[in-house]
Amino acid sequence: RFGAEVFAAGELNRAYLAERVFADEQELAALNAIVHPCVLSDFEQWADKQQSEYVVIESAILFEAGIDKIVDVVVAVMAPEDLRIERTIERDGLSREQVEERMRNQLSDDERCTRSKYAVVNIDLDELEEDVEQLHRRLSYDARQQKS
Repeated sequence: RFGAEVFAAGELNRAYLAERVFADEQELAALNAIVHPCVLSDFEQWADKQQSEYVVIESAILFEAGIDKIVDVVVAVMAPEDLRIERTIERDGLSREQVEERMRNQLSDDERCTRSKYAVVNIDLDELEEDVEQLHRRLSYDARQQKS
């Protein structure tokens, strides 16, 4: 679908693919139509084998990919936009413009929060850990209530 350039020396050329799809809405939709069904199928198979009270799937585009339709609870992880951009630049070695282009394909923070049951703020690690521990207790309690 995306040409031989996508696989350089037998490896996925992520930079080429990202440049191509994030600049073209139709190309991004085509990639998502290929990737998301496989990701969801793999996740569902994995989740069915788990013995824990609940399982977690992480996705920056959970709503956009329709993953929200297969989960019971959505938790939004929030951080100021500038901090998210800075972290992504550092993690992925992208330019600010590349990160902003990708973010334009995502829901706004307000929309993500509106559509989520819970939200945690990921700025300070100590506060985040405390919030995640509280969330874990809540999700565990809710899961036990659903089973009874």
